[in-house]
Order: sequence, then structure tokens, then C-alpha cells
Amino acid sequence: MNAIPQPSTLSITFSQAVAEVRLNRPDVANALNEDMWRELRESMQWADTTPEVRVVVITGAGRHFCSGIDLSMLQRVEGHQGSVDAARVRELHRRRILYLQDCLASIEQCRKPVLAAINGACIGAGVDLITWCDMRYATTDTFFSVREIDIGMTADVGTLQRLPRLIADGIARELVFTGRNVDAAEAQLIGLVNRVFASTDALRAGVMEIAQSIAAKSPLAIRGTKEMLNYARDHSVADGLNYIATWNAAMLPSVDRVESMLAIKEKRPPVFED
Repeated sequence: MNAIPQPSTLSITFSQAVAEVRLNRPDVANALNEDMWRELRESMQWADTTPEVRVVVITGAGRHFCSGIDLSMLQRVEGHQGSVDAARVRELHRRRILYLQDCLASIEQCRKPVLAAINGACIGAGVDLITWCDMRYATTDTFFSVREIDIGMTADVGTLQRLPRLIADGIARELVFTGRNVDAAEAQLIGLVNRVFASTDALRAGVMEIAQSIAAKSPLAIRGTKEMLNYARDHSVADGLNYIATWNAAMLPSVDRVESMLAIKEKRPPVFED
């Protein structure tokens, strides 16, 4: 197994094929600073390339999941405004935004399912982060807010592109135009979260149970399913059907399928290779 990373802003644990990646700056409500963006990408790349990891759960330490981007990062961006060449500064800003997008894109690029277990506040870049995850779960005290509008900027790390694909377009527009809080009950009603749990302990136990259920399935079939779902979202139905035909033409003759059929016949749980 690849060595578990030891990042400074995250904590990573591994048990029963599930990697838990915990945002670990509770003193600032897990605000995403420079190191956390980079380490999140490195952690997701580790999970993707480690065969023993079959599912990833992203959580937050302390009372809140994530309060958004660390404001010191925005202040540093503003500090470049006095540069001699404004065009070069703007090109630098564009590259910086693309870099932050790429850090969160690593969640989707990870071939393993990624579940978000959310408690307390999930604001701004925290909403960006969870929209890249496969599934989202929350506690009753969780609230969500696309807060960028209140600091005079347009959200630029995924929410505007991804939220309307998760919930109704009109509801998404209301949330991003107003920046209002959405509590857990409403989030479940509009389809932003799959399920709501009564406490943080119940959330962790429930999400881990779901994660381990997924981890017990064929890893090859799970990876193929995530690939197909993401591809279908961004392509026509005809393109998606063509892609899955090609994929399964290559992947159906697998030991996982043989083991699945044998386990059904023998009435036992299947055992799959990593």
C-alpha cells in the first residue's frame, strides 16, 4: 500500500478500504488556505492511485465543515494590483483560478466514489468542494451558503457550473443570487444532500456504513460506473451508450464478474482483488 500522506492541514485515516480525508483547521472553521488546496489535491491523487482505497469520505474537524476560502488568499491577490503591467496581473489571476479549480477537480478525477460528510457551516468554497463529490450527507445543524455574492465576486471554482446539475436550475439561481442560508432540511428537499443525520456521530457512522457497502462491491465495476455517470452528464445519451459499449467490451471478461457470479451461486459475500 502507498504510504498514507501526512499533510499539515488535513488528517487522513484508512480502515476497511475507506480513506477518510478530514479538513483539519478547526480553529478557523476549516477555511481553505494555500496549503489545504494543494494538500487536498495530493490526497485525492493518493487515494486514486492506491489500490487498497476503494472509497473516500471527506469530513471536517470541529464544529464546521468549511467556512470557505481563507480571506488571506484574497488579500494577497489584491496585493498584486499595483503591478506595472495590469495584463500580466490579470493573466496571473486567471492561472490562479484555474489552479484552484484543478485542486477540486481532483475529487471528481479520483476513480473511487467520494462522499462528503458535512456538519455545521458549509460556505463559499466549501459548497464548491461538495459539488465535486459523488454524494453528500449532512447533520441537522448544517447550513449551506454560496456566499461569494456577498463579497462582491462571482463564484469561480465550480458551484455555478455544477450546482444547477445537482438541483433545479431556478433554485440554484436563487441561492447564488441571494447568498441566503439553506438548512439541512431544505438541502435534502431540493436534492443537495442525500440524507440528514441527527448528530455528527450519527453522520459519521451512517456515511461510513454507506462507504463500506460500496467498498464491498467490485472495484472495477465501481470505477467503471463512476466513469460512465460522469461521462453521461457531459455528453449525449447516444455518446454515453457508445462509450459504455466500448468500455464493457473491454471490461466484462474480468475476475470480478466471475467472482460475483460464483458468490451468488454459493450464497456467500464476494471477495474482490483491490
